[in-house]
Amino acid sequence: MQFEFSDEQLQIRDGVRRLLTDHDSIRATRTVMDGPESFDRALWHRLAELGLIGVAIPEDYGGAGAGQLEVCVIAEELGRGLAAVPFASTVLGADLLARHGTETQRQRYLPGIAAGETIVCIAFAEGRGNPHESRVGARMAGGLINGLKTPVLDGGIADVAILVAKNGDGVALTLLDLAEAGVKRSRLETIDPSRDQASLSFRDVPAEPLTGGWADFLAAMERAAIIGAFEQLGGAEAALEMARGYALERHAFGRPIGSFQAIKHKLADMYVATALARSNCYYGAWALATGTPDLAEAAALARISATEAFQFCAKENIQIHGGFGFTWELDCHLYYRRSNLLALTLGGLSHWQEKLITRLAAAPGVLETAVGF
Repeated sequence: MQFEFSDEQLQIRDGVRRLLTDHDSIRATRTVMDGPESFDRALWHRLAELGLIGVAIPEDYGGAGAGQLEVCVIAEELGRGLAAVPFASTVLGADLLARHGTETQRQRYLPGIAAGETIVCIAFAEGRGNPHESRVGARMAGGLINGLKTPVLDGGIADVAILVAKNGDGVALTLLDLAEAGVKRSRLETIDPSRDQASLSFRDVPAEPLTGGWADFLAAMERAAIIGAFEQLGGAEAALEMARGYALERHAFGRPIGSFQAIKHKLADMYVATALARSNCYYGAWALATGTPDLAEAAALARISATEAFQFCAKENIQIHGGFGFTWELDCHLYYRRSNLLALTLGGLSHWQEKLITRLAAAPGVLETAVGF
């Protein structure tokens, strides 16, 4: 496999990084955590002005007509800058609408999404536990939705929800307006207050079916896992860079703490974790670009390695900063918070590990070769 991002895609990455630096995105994220706003509206509008929210939306609907690889490089930089915006949810929602919406639905919603005027959330979780068809309790009957979805990332700020619901004997993707009277939102307190999480209840809420079912939702989760892995990768690398910078700057016993072997080992382990995550994320990006049948394995690998790398680097960053790293004044805890939130947004680590093992077990000879039988 040979894969590299194109020069144009790298230019997008560099442009987003400059934008976040100029915007001082971490300071803005702290403002969201401390204030009444649920997300960074100024950054969201700026992303829309630059065409970054609609980068993968077809040009006929107001987007840039690019693809998922451009979404990956943007997600990585948003993760690095700890941006408090509903990018991943909205991009996934736009992707589902483009693939499974009617022409009327696409015309109605995609231009607003591309312009940053419409925020989308994906409502699939119903309490604790990993996503599974048997756990779907919300139901659509007679064009009306009843049920509860919790937690829903960006559910408190979204305008539109794409909801997984029972429909007859199967499971369907449905589309509904969250301004309807039968929708009740309750904001949830989480470890990362800069990212909105809500509980959504529905009572006789009008909804429109999309063309997709459970299999299409699982395929969307795989694409989302790769994009989410790039966001986690960006966060892991930012934590590594922060730890390295402090290790070179902080002196103890007359020399930088980075010269001590214990700190060197921590930094080396962090580097290895991020390098492994980047390799698997690139594999996932390649799978997205080529449409290979290995997409499911690539998504699981990217998700697992990026989750582990971000959580590990965020924790080790605090350790390298010592007691000072635990304080509110430093940004270490912000990455730790985000790493734990993102670890659960698409199903926990065990969900993706099980998916990977199941897929590998179904491939003749793969597990035997892996363990040397």
